Amino acid sequence: MEYVDPIKDVESINAIKKILSSHSQRDLLLFVFGINTGLRISDLLALKLSDVWEDGRIKEFLLIQDEKSGEEKAYYINSRIQEELLKYLALARLNGSDYLFKSKKDNLPITRQQAYRIINHAARQVGIPGKIGTHTLRKTFGYHAFRAGVAVSILMKAFHHHSPSETLKYIGINKEETRFIKVNVNL
Repeated sequence: MEYVDPIKDVESINAIKKILSSHSQRDLLLFVFGINTGLRISDLLALKLSDVWEDGRIKEFLLIQDEKSGEEKAYYINSRIQEELLKYLALARLNGSDYLFKSKKDNLPITRQQAYRIINHAARQVGIPGKIGTHTLRKTFGYHAFRAGVAVSILMKAFHHHSPSETLKYIGINKEETRFIKVNVNL
């Protein structure tokens, strides 16, 4: 697997969202879901409607069996995801057993290659330099979570890393950036 970069600039993230929203609500949801949860692309593409929707509403947490540890992990479905998910569900005709990111050709999810093309093409349209791929979503989540004050130990656990330095390198944080972390408790 080739190394890819996180998207560090929030303006670029918003520009990608704008491009994706004009193209496909499904593709926008994929991007928003990825950058707000840090899920692996394989986990994102395996999601079914029943994983996020129950009793006529969006679940608060997505529960996924971790393939490495075998333990069940909870991922918060925040308001950004909920907003795009509701828009998508209003357009898509899905039932509980349908894949959330269903291909337009059949009842299977889009492929990893198609997800790569969607993300990479939107990033290129925005003019983002560097290497962009499906793993960019996960790294973008980690980068912005760390910059918002999430402890590196929590991100280490989420990414199954063995050291803080491994996690910081993975999410693209250099020594200069660690000096200016905003912890906004705002009680």
